[in-house]
Amino acid sequence: PYPAVPSPTLALAGWCPLSPTGAQTTQLPVEPPWRPAVLWDRVTLTCQGLGTAGDTTWYKEGQCWEKEGGNNFTVTERGTYMCERPGTGLSLPMNVSDDWLVLQVVAWALLEGDRVTLHCRGQWNNPVTWVSFHHEEEQLVELRNGTELTLFPLQLHHSGNYSWRGWLKEECEVSTPVTVRVHGSRPALKNGEALDRAFVTSSCGEQGRGITWEMAQENPEPPEGRFGHQIKEVPRL
Repeated sequence: PYPAVPSPTLALAGWCPLSPTGAQTTQLPVEPPWRPAVLWDRVTLTCQGLGTAGDTTWYKEGQCWEKEGGNNFTVTERGTYMCERPGTGLSLPMNVSDDWLVLQVVAWALLEGDRVTLHCRGQWNNPVTWVSFHHEEEQLVELRNGTELTLFPLQLHHSGNYSWRGWLKEECEVSTPVTVRVHGSRPALKNGEALDRAFVTSSCGEQGRGITWEMAQENPEPPEGRFGHQIKEVPRL
């Protein structure tokens, strides 16, 4: 997606050549640790790699971006950011969104067996209602007042694009999809370590495809329906 060799015109305009993507080891952690990040949070990006803060080169929308502040800064503009350090190369991109609807997932690697919660956000924290979650265009569940979807335990088939639709300011809006990638495997629980039982909340009254919509803590008492939906016991894990 980025030009391999700068043209003379781009070079005169301050274009910086990008390192080959095959040798990326530079990291670009985000705080709060969600992706995409959202502009209405106080988002800080930090470039981590070999060298000093003065060796950091920043990119915005794939173009060399002049800024002061060394290896970290607080974001004030939407866009896609990357950084580069000599010897460790170019980081992966980090998107900072200002969309009407945003679906966020944690900004670290996900392994089989993990628990992850997807968060729906309305622009500048405006309230949203009647949220429906979708996986590869297939609707999973609809919640009247809820804004979170928990996947547990994660399995490889949970990978893919997720989005959500909901009502914001009397308009029905659709979020940009976010990609969930489930990697590797995690050792199975030993005998006696599994939860005795759990309860699931779902507007469709089905667990479906191994996705847990709302899961209680270990050995819970049957909770009240948070969203007024059916509560159904999940078999022992």
